[in-house]
Amino acid sequence: MTNHQDFRKERDSAAVVILGAGVAGLTLGNLLQAAGVECVVLERATRDHVQTRARAGFLAPGTVRVLERHGLADGLRRRGLPHGTCEFRTADGAFRLDYSRLGRREQHTVYPQQDLVTDLLGHFLDGGGEVRFETTALGVEETDGPRPTVTVRDAEDRPGRWRARYVAGCDGRHGAARDSLPPTARRHRRDHGVTWLGLLAEAPPSLDAVGYALHERGFAGHMARTPEVTRYYLQCERGLAADAWSEERIWDELDERLYAPKLGPLLRGPIVQRGIIALESDVVEPLRHGSLLLAGDAAGLLSPTAAKGANLAVLEAELLAEALVEDLVHGDPGPLERYSQRCLRNIWRAQEFSHWMVQLLHAPSESGASGASGEEASYHAALRASRIEALRTSRPHQDWFAENYLGL
Repeated sequence: MTNHQDFRKERDSAAVVILGAGVAGLTLGNLLQAAGVECVVLERATRDHVQTRARAGFLAPGTVRVLERHGLADGLRRRGLPHGTCEFRTADGAFRLDYSRLGRREQHTVYPQQDLVTDLLGHFLDGGGEVRFETTALGVEETDGPRPTVTVRDAEDRPGRWRARYVAGCDGRHGAARDSLPPTARRHRRDHGVTWLGLLAEAPPSLDAVGYALHERGFAGHMARTPEVTRYYLQCERGLAADAWSEERIWDELDERLYAPKLGPLLRGPIVQRGIIALESDVVEPLRHGSLLLAGDAAGLLSPTAAKGANLAVLEAELLAEALVEDLVHGDPGPLERYSQRCLRNIWRAQEFSHWMVQLLHAPSESGASGASGEEASYHAALRASRIEALRTSRPHQDWFAENYLGL
């Protein structure tokens, strides 16, 4: 076995090369650095882009505990906001589910993902960590041996190679890690046939709850990010351009679908960010292929309906860091051999609940040659109404929702 210390003698080499400076990659980098394992993070985007790309903002209690355990929670403890209530809205009215008083009796912490990434990046760099921004990983080679290589191209379009003992693919579903998987890798994919227009508004939250609205015109969602910024979602036709609707139309649609005339007005403000989100889910099995390991969205992509992506990324990063440290520092390969199986149990549980949420919040899939028939549509509508009624009236259903909404 090559000792991880040996890589410090070589240029463009590290015991662990991490692809991607997102939540998974930076959490992993911080934990390896704390354990004395040399690592480098390669990121194709600029530092500014990494620190400003808006993503999810709901951190589960288990995620917060992981970050606290490793001294990475200072920012979210200072600026994160506790949250434990959902409000479901339909044509029949609204009801609230205080999930913080159900099931495991815990709550989320609302903390914008770009703020968490900024915290993790600062902690990593302050500790002497190395991040190569604007460095595009093109492929991972020789993963069946003890010295895999990552081919890269830097900001000046110069080619290069990094050597490692292990490569951690945390660069998403379209990154070099996935592209370098052998044919034996199994890929599971689900297109939910649903598209969202994701919006960030410089407007205070209109609800002190996460809002899920089921409307005949399509789903609408309300998620607070900060006291001044709110995240909204609008279900839309596939193929719609992000800038196709005017701000006035967006707010009118939100008013209509969130039943504002009946349940109270929305606080409006400028729409500062838009994006089209096609709801898809996928999983790669296994998560280890020789010296190449996957974590975060590279391991499995979740639809955003249940806010599981960043939470899974932190959990997987902790499991992978522990396994790598055991192998590289203590010479025990066992945890690394079990890494994939341990993570996949969590991934599939999150996938199941995310899929359930997709079906709860949306009409039948818009994909397919002819769409749902009238009978199919009416069946699905009645089924959704039954599920909502169960959430409103049944304590066992409420406990099940709280357990899965908060946990993995």
